[in-house]
Amino acid sequence: MADAYSVNLKQLIREVLQIITSGQELDLIRFAGASAKNIVALKTDSELDDYTYRVAGCVGEFWTKMCRAHLFPAAPLDDTRLLADGIRFGKGLQLVNILRDVPADLRQGRCYLPAEKLRDIGLQPSDLIQRDAEPKFRPLYNACLDQASEHLAAGWGYTNALPRSSVRVRLACAWPILIGVRTLARLRVQNVLDAGRRVKISRTEVRNIFVRSILSYPFSGLWRQLFDGAARGVAPRR
Repeated sequence: MADAYSVNLKQLIREVLQIITSGQELDLIRFAGASAKNIVALKTDSELDDYTYRVAGCVGEFWTKMCRAHLFPAAPLDDTRLLADGIRFGKGLQLVNILRDVPADLRQGRCYLPAEKLRDIGLQPSDLIQRDAEPKFRPLYNACLDQASEHLAAGWGYTNALPRSSVRVRLACAWPILIGVRTLARLRVQNVLDAGRRVKISRTEVRNIFVRSILSYPFSGLWRQLFDGAARGVAPRR
């Protein structure tokens, strides 16, 4: 029986799995012995960027190469830009998860926000256990939200660069981006250090995103408004 996968595809799968497992191994080493009483933080922005690449950015890279090779190999695309934006797409989604889960991660002894950035505003990772630290923490947190939003904006540009005929692929990209953007908007207005209130958007909001994107797809003007509309929580205007 002939192999179901080409040699090239097997190589791509090996590469992405190697990167992902290296990130998981690094996580286990870095946070060995971490607990709520012994919080371990990433040290620098570079470590955070490397982490988001290993666990998600590399997936965007893999997805891009796969789609380019097997779905629209002849489409006239800027491959360098597409690959870079695909990586940022994945990083943005992972950064949303990190920013949403700060209290839960802290209680497992993990702080993915860089210790050097916390020191710059006079905080230690252990300070973030207290919800009252949120006002002092908020400027740094907002800067991280901005970074996540910029990554997702690159992901939106990535989505719109794909051939319009690839409807399912574009929708598959658009949905996590729009959900992520809506989550960021919610994180901007709630106390993110309150462990008793996990920030997430409702199932109704998720369904609305799905329906709006599908109905807007044939109309380029409405489709382009989806990203900004998700950030505000409103439907695109006709």
